[in-house]
Amino acid sequence: MIDTNVHILNEHIKTESAFIQKLLKETEKVIIGQRYMLERLVMGVLADGHVLLEGVPGLAKTLSIKTLSEVFDLEFSRVQFTPDLLPADIVGTVVYSPKSETFSIKKGPVFANFVLADEINRAPAKVQSALLEVMQERQVTIGNETFKMPEPFLVLATQNPIEQEGTYPLPEAQVDRFMFKVVLDYPKKEEEQQIIKNHLAEEFPKVNKIFNTETIIRARQWVRKVYIDPKIEKYIVDLVFATRYPKDYKLDKLTNFISMGASPRASIFLAIASRAHAFINGRGFVIPDDVKAIAKDVLRHRISISYEAEAENINVEQIIEQILGAVETP
Repeated sequence: MIDTNVHILNEHIKTESAFIQKLLKETEKVIIGQRYMLERLVMGVLADGHVLLEGVPGLAKTLSIKTLSEVFDLEFSRVQFTPDLLPADIVGTVVYSPKSETFSIKKGPVFANFVLADEINRAPAKVQSALLEVMQERQVTIGNETFKMPEPFLVLATQNPIEQEGTYPLPEAQVDRFMFKVVLDYPKKEEEQQIIKNHLAEEFPKVNKIFNTETIIRARQWVRKVYIDPKIEKYIVDLVFATRYPKDYKLDKLTNFISMGASPRASIFLAIASRAHAFINGRGFVIPDDVKAIAKDVLRHRISISYEAEAENINVEQIIEQILGAVETP
């Protein structure tokens, strides 16, 4: 019975996910050579999860997010994080009008569908914490009033990994609220040549507004229906527990390299993101390769490595690879 239902679901999702390729093709008019990032951003939209992008300047992080909002015809807002930024600059504040002798609420830039927190690690902790309620509760409290965020609502943050001066590390509680941490690399030679052509053209390429809010809401409903077998659920739990108790998975060497394992949110997001990955690949069921494909993006910012690991030049990517190799695949 389950097999029959999954087969029917699979056929439905093949049809419902057909727009994904059209979406990626449209965004790639402007964004060259960043398919990996674009897919993660789309999965974030489909899975209703915030995304943290890390990469050196010039890799089209900001442009990608802006382009995606244009294709979906959604409201886009950009906040440039700086050391002198205040929480009210993000969420809004209560303003007094001497003329009318009344107080009114002025909403901040966070009231948009896609909120780009540019160089998020350049603002102090009190400003970063202003995003916590918004990201988790999808609401903002200004004065005595609470406002719900629009649907869809996503915080897409960027940070530069190479500069340390004038930056503030993100608190663990905030980092944990991002579904993905996507690490970007440089484009290939032929891709960079195409980027030059686009910028030298008389008119820079533009995208069309071919989707809308209803497209996202409908797709999210189908993503929630993607079937996850209990064996896949157990596999996800095993991956997360291997970050906490490496010895139980014959990974004794990692015991001294991991100071803190992944949180329960890692398990939740691995399951949700695996569904989204299956959906964008036109499948109505999750396979182990879906989990493996997004494992690094979900886990890399949730595992704290020890000083011993740093001393031996062991990074979090290598640790995740060892875990993926050791945990039995269903």
